[in-house]
Amino acid sequence: MFNKTGPLVWLGCLLALIGAGGAQASAQSEVEKNLSGVATWSADFTQTIDDGHGQVARSAAGKLYLQKPGKFRWDYTLPSEQLILADGKKIWFYDKDLQQANVRDMDASLANTPAVLLSGGGSLSSQFDVTGLPPSDGLEWYQLIPKHADTDFQLVRIGFRKGELASMFLADKLNQVTQLTFTNPKRNAKLAPDLFAFVPPAGVDVIGRTDK
Repeated sequence: MFNKTGPLVWLGCLLALIGAGGAQASAQSEVEKNLSGVATWSADFTQTIDDGHGQVARSAAGKLYLQKPGKFRWDYTLPSEQLILADGKKIWFYDKDLQQANVRDMDASLANTPAVLLSGGGSLSSQFDVTGLPPSDGLEWYQLIPKHADTDFQLVRIGFRKGELASMFLADKLNQVTQLTFTNPKRNAKLAPDLFAFVPPAGVDVIGRTDK
């Protein structure tokens, strides 16, 4: 099954950005403005992870859905069918080829990521130093550096195209860099409630707690 730690970090970062508030400095205000009023968001994505030496170690693609507060669904279609889904209480990791699902409590899984902001644990300004970067590749870029040491990443860079989230870079403490590119974004479209529900198919091995 895929490594679940990495996805949780940038899932948390993205949720924190969607849920951010209370920005004061100009760069923080720009980030807040671009993401304000977002109740739901979806996009196609491509993802690459390099090994810290500029070589691509893994790549993937699929579809992302977000809904405030605290729900998301990452449908991986390449290189294989996998799913990361949060229903607001639990996070599911499902690998179709392995016929295996892993479930965790959402609070415990995201405890050390910026997603704690969604539960009122802080504001963007209390968690990050946010600075503006020079425009590049037609995007407006911002850099977020965590203020606290108990995180799994060194920095996040986010790029907007005409106010819409288009790209993210995340460098972890092992110097691996995850790049996400988003296309065909849709903001505040109505999403079906069952999109954020997961029932393990028959015969799937479930690891973890499934009680409410």
